[in-house]
Amino acid sequence: MSLPTEPIGSMPRPPALMAAMLEKQAGRLADATFQQIAEDALKDTIQRLEATGSPVITDGEQTKPSFVTYPLSGIGNLAPGGVVIPFVDGHTRQLPRLTAGPFRYGTYASEYLAATRRLTTRPVKQAVISASALSLLYPPDEIPGYPREVFLSDLVGEAVKDIRGCLDGGTDSIQIDFTEGRLSLKLDPSGGLLGSFVALINRVLDHFSPQEIRKIGVHTCPGGGRYATHSADVDYAGLLPSLFKLRLGRFYVQMASERDPGRVLEIIRRHLQPEQMVFVGVVDPIGLEVETAERVRDRTLHAAKYLPVAQLGTTDDCGFAPFADDTSTSRDVAFAKIRARVEGTMLASRDLTGS
Repeated sequence: MSLPTEPIGSMPRPPALMAAMLEKQAGRLADATFQQIAEDALKDTIQRLEATGSPVITDGEQTKPSFVTYPLSGIGNLAPGGVVIPFVDGHTRQLPRLTAGPFRYGTYASEYLAATRRLTTRPVKQAVISASALSLLYPPDEIPGYPREVFLSDLVGEAVKDIRGCLDGGTDSIQIDFTEGRLSLKLDPSGGLLGSFVALINRVLDHFSPQEIRKIGVHTCPGGGRYATHSADVDYAGLLPSLFKLRLGRFYVQMASERDPGRVLEIIRRHLQPEQMVFVGVVDPIGLEVETAERVRDRTLHAAKYLPVAQLGTTDDCGFAPFADDTSTSRDVAFAKIRARVEGTMLASRDLTGS
């Protein structure tokens, strides 16, 4: 048995695609021209992922504006001035705010999945944004004629539709991005916000069968971009007990950049259920150094001291470019790190399973 290994999702975009995205937003680029540039970037990303030996492929989120805002493309009932997410280096990201109901997605992840599956025969993993992240679109004051509870019901329905479309579209697995989980404890140290986030995601998961749940996972990390995070200073001990209350089959957990991974792995060991898999991060996307395969092997073997080998896999700590304008990591570095993850996981598999 070989240990499974999967990418988290986003890859740095080629300069031509980033320039085309800006031109398209400004209305200076024809749709057909943009689509050709985007197709070329997607093809190159898939080919380079395949060349790393990765057994599972993603689209690298090449044409998403960001991992969180892709459903908002084309929506008219939004305005600037939503929740601000501060990073430790001083830069911020800001969500829009909802101005009226009803809430509907403008784009579904199944569209990205279909484009990727046309270009590869390998299993494809699809990332989707959590309902909890999108719940932050609703402003603090109630929207007239559109109560928050009605919004949340609409949001759950759209999140279910997003995941259902990927399952029906032939995805190998689905990853719910939940970087706001750790951030929620910075916004509300009491844990009340985190508890509401977990309950909201479980409302979405209630719509899927046990067989489908085995294909669905959640990703947690302290956020990453421009060599900075938004919540690495938040203790994992506050998040993990609640995280494992999510009724899911897979957990993708940032670990390579964690200061005390043994302590975190011990917490995971206490909460892990027999039917669940944990993919531990073994490469740091915002780290300047490209990990060696031996470094990845050692991190994997360390995780195996705490977690059952049959329930263990490896992954990246986070996406390499979760926001489309992030140029902090080059494509060459990102693919080199992924190759190291794949090769290092193979080395660990030989030590742990003999295969």
